[in-house]
Amino acid sequence: MRRVDRLRPLAITAAVTVAVATAVAASGVRPAGSRPAGPASDGQATSADARMASWQRHLELERTSPFRDLAWRAVGPTFSGGRIESIAVHPSRPFTIYVGAGSGNVWKSENDGTTWTPIFEHESTFAVGEIAIAPSNPDVLWLGTGEVLMARSSYAGTGIFKSTDAGRTWANMGLQDTQHIGRVVVDPEDPDTVYVAAIGHNFSTNETRGLYKTTDGGRSWDRLLYVNERVGVIDVELDPTDRRTLYAAAWERDRKPWGHVVAGPGSGLYKSTDAGRTWRSIGRGLPSGPDLGRIGIEIAPSNPRVLYALLDNEASRPPAPGTNERGPQPIRGEVYRSDDRGESWTKVNTGVLGTTIGYDWNVLKISPDDENQIYVAGNRFLISRDGGRTYSQVGGTIVPLQYKAAREFPLDHHALWIDPANPDRVLLGTDHGLYVSHDRTASWLLVNTLPISEFYAVAVDMAEPYNIYGGTQDNAAVVGPSTSRVDPEAPNLWQHIYLDRWGGGDGFVTLPDPADPSHIYYFTGRTVFLKHMTDGTQVNVTPRPAPGEAEDLRYNWMVPFVISPHDPATLYYGANRLFRSTDRGAAWQLISPDLTSDPGPDRQGNIPFGTLTSVSESPRVAGLIYTGADDGTVQVTRDGGRSWTRVTEGLPSKWVSRVTASRHDDATVYLSLTGFREDDFATYLYRSGDYGRTWTSIAANLPAEPVNVVQEDPRWPGVLYVGTDLGVYVTLDDGRSWQSLSAGLPTTPVYDLVVHPRDLDLVIGTHGRSIFVLDVASIRPPSGR
Repeated sequence: MRRVDRLRPLAITAAVTVAVATAVAASGVRPAGSRPAGPASDGQATSADARMASWQRHLELERTSPFRDLAWRAVGPTFSGGRIESIAVHPSRPFTIYVGAGSGNVWKSENDGTTWTPIFEHESTFAVGEIAIAPSNPDVLWLGTGEVLMARSSYAGTGIFKSTDAGRTWANMGLQDTQHIGRVVVDPEDPDTVYVAAIGHNFSTNETRGLYKTTDGGRSWDRLLYVNERVGVIDVELDPTDRRTLYAAAWERDRKPWGHVVAGPGSGLYKSTDAGRTWRSIGRGLPSGPDLGRIGIEIAPSNPRVLYALLDNEASRPPAPGTNERGPQPIRGEVYRSDDRGESWTKVNTGVLGTTIGYDWNVLKISPDDENQIYVAGNRFLISRDGGRTYSQVGGTIVPLQYKAAREFPLDHHALWIDPANPDRVLLGTDHGLYVSHDRTASWLLVNTLPISEFYAVAVDMAEPYNIYGGTQDNAAVVGPSTSRVDPEAPNLWQHIYLDRWGGGDGFVTLPDPADPSHIYYFTGRTVFLKHMTDGTQVNVTPRPAPGEAEDLRYNWMVPFVISPHDPATLYYGANRLFRSTDRGAAWQLISPDLTSDPGPDRQGNIPFGTLTSVSESPRVAGLIYTGADDGTVQVTRDGGRSWTRVTEGLPSKWVSRVTASRHDDATVYLSLTGFREDDFATYLYRSGDYGRTWTSIAANLPAEPVNVVQEDPRWPGVLYVGTDLGVYVTLDDGRSWQSLSAGLPTTPVYDLVVHPRDLDLVIGTHGRSIFVLDVASIRPPSGR
């Protein structure tokens, strides 16, 4: 298949009747063919052309790397699961299933989920929004990239992809600057006619959003529906009895590193009866205005006159009776029904919906054989059998394919598919993997055999074989031996260090005590525990500020936590000030002032900002400590915290992803920063040889990929490894030139890495493809012996 890297200019339909144009203008929607005014973005975002050019550089470095034949080992885990955001099933072969992991590529099973094969591993993105199968030719697959979960960690895609051979090969068919695609609908009779709902950028405004259509297999695209640079389209539905009738949901939103606006007056529902040429608002009976957020729409397969809408209403309500709610609360989830093809709507749920609906959870499906049976998936999973008026929470027996102590039905649901030929068969995509029911949700099989865990951090011990430790998104902290294999016939050698009652919970930094690796520090939120694995006991060792100290403390989503390389009893824990314990967390003291810049109230939304993100104590000099913050501030102390110096001269004001004090030279320190939270995909990587007084860029020939981590080789000065949002690189000359180590890897974001000092394995924790290991004993500078 010929690979398509560039999209020819948009072919925009201009013909609109005066009457419809007037109606659409009144609704705030520009008709097809119009070009909105204003800049393409807020000035921070990297252009789509620059991103695609950088991807070509990425591929060239892979191709020419002297290390391209080194073989990575996938070591798992698989049993802990990961986030499934899209599900598609072959229309005539119901055991052929495709799933899209949010940041873990696309997987295919031809045996109802018993075994899986990755089929979208080496493209310019790993982030999956929506998979769609052409009903008239199931070998044709369309893939909208970029996560639909618009969270602080959601990755952008690179447009729309197409496969004509059931996923064996793929071509990029354009729309690269959409970044996040919420829905893809293929015409039931024509695989070349496709509708794409583009959410747009996550952290910046842009014009390449709205509803797009192609009638020539993706060679050109019409933008059918556009509101403004802050409003995307999150959902689109095609009437199964009339291919010219469509419904679309627009969504106004905005995210910054310190907060998220999840609603706005641009949100609303629209209808077209001429295959998308013209649109009108169909909001009669629905809420509107600044409190209307994400909307999901669904047409009843058994009666297309019936539509349901699941929406996020951010307007306030009084506290619910019989709860411990204090003060007004946002309404959040509401279910509306239309019996006249969307012309009018009635709210059907009574009381507070028993699940959280919002920017991250919003799924509604209707049973194919009963218009009154609907499923609502938010952070909890609900079913209604009376047209949405009352609900019960879905539970049922859970049988995992691999061991996992899931004590209750899981939280956080993102994708749902109901077999149109057999509505008793239901597939559910969650943060914990794929669940399959064959009895209309009464019991479940947990298909937790996919290596798609989203790691935040990794660590190793000195056992033989050594163990790998890590914390994952919503699947807790895990530990397993380095000899593990990702193989259906291999035993599961991993175990959870802890589990919450839902079988998960976020896990972050996870470190074994160097003096006794049976004692493990692990995080849930900003709380750190010391667990004794031999008897299962644990103690909360989180710093407890003294009275009057807590008011000015701010904590990052992933709190930096390190064990001193000089004394295993000495710990460091970062808020916006730095804590130190010298007795394994029994007591703590603050050893710094505020080490960030004052973010001000305008940068304090629903997420703390002005927080430490990285802490490093020199392995050579005790008390030489560096800190980095989300606002770009870097500080150093050379006397154990008695005095601090800000060392940001010449550095960009970007989020510090890692600061690493050298193990080979007292005065050397390395620094990586990331513009990910501004849709800035440039490479920010620096070295200082004078304790941070001056900095030199060592990005050199690296492609434009945000850098998450930089670490030194334990043997060779000047040999460095970096993990980026697309792979791994190594330099043998202290950053003057870089070589790719990504040739044997899937395209994957590398959040953390460590080189085992004895075995000389490079261990990487990916945010979507679990853990990989590479033998780097042969990697050495030219003068190395």
